Amino acid sequence: MENWNGLDLLKWLGPDSATSVFNYLLHPADLVRATAVSTSWRQFLIENGFSKRLCTKLCPEVSFFTSIKEITTGTGTGTTPLDESSSTLKWRNNEMYHKIYTYLSQLLVSTEATKSCISYTIGASSTDNYPEESIDNTFEPSEKINSRASYWSSCGQVDPTVPESLTYQLTHNVVFVDAIRIQPFRAFFQYGAPIYSSMFVQFKLGYTKQLIPVSLFKRNQCLDLIADENYVWTYISPQFPMQQENVSQSFELPRRILCIGGVVKVELLGRVQKQDTDNLYYICICHVKVRGRKLPQCKLSPLLVVDVSKIAGGGGAVLKYNPMA
Repeated sequence: MENWNGLDLLKWLGPDSATSVFNYLLHPADLVRATAVSTSWRQFLIENGFSKRLCTKLCPEVSFFTSIKEITTGTGTGTTPLDESSSTLKWRNNEMYHKIYTYLSQLLVSTEATKSCISYTIGASSTDNYPEESIDNTFEPSEKINSRASYWSSCGQVDPTVPESLTYQLTHNVVFVDAIRIQPFRAFFQYGAPIYSSMFVQFKLGYTKQLIPVSLFKRNQCLDLIADENYVWTYISPQFPMQQENVSQSFELPRRILCIGGVVKVELLGRVQKQDTDNLYYICICHVKVRGRKLPQCKLSPLLVVDVSKIAGGGGAVLKYNPMA
């Protein structure tokens, strides 16, 4: 409660001790309840940016939003920076920050179901037989299409430690990613039906340093742009062991990751299976599925719009807020 024996606990604790206490809030619902206690509690929490602190704690990727702008026109194109030139506007802006970061925090802890969110393929680190064994085959959940095997295959290697990677563009520029599912390929047409899995898998999420026309990716003309130096990875996962089994294996991320830029790179580390015909190690993948959810949108009046048009040039992502939504 706000008062204890007639005392305002916030004033009794003082700003430093109160800040230490409120920093222990771990759920956006707790923060919302705290702001509802009294006017003084609400003012203290909003002025000191506790919603942003909590949101950043839940998801460090929100720090890649370099600015927040308010949508001021009905079309959603006109924006104005949040001005802090006066105390009145500063409070208004702080309140707006509070609403935005509380909303993002609620999305991060939401239990709403996620879905597949890969839009198209960017490229693979190598391909044994193109286009028959290209990365595009990993869209299909089945290992057969019209009696033809459907899978991506790397080139063969003498060294089993040589890694491979598959890079994808998601359906939206900003996606909350929960997990990635991968199914190694079982070569049913080879003796013993060997499974060409990797030993480990790791994931990188981020954006390209330069904007590339989608048409080039779809034509597989940008395979030289899959190198790490062409991307900014805002999140790199731990390594997960992959089972040498012909099943869809789910790799749950430690937390819900905000993928700003919509690029996911699947790194396949270590080879376990040789091909008898050439005695070389291969990695073959039947299916890849990135599970996540986009920012909730209303066609007429979206609450939040993320502008990533300048992020490739180092300008950062701009978060636009529509107070009329």
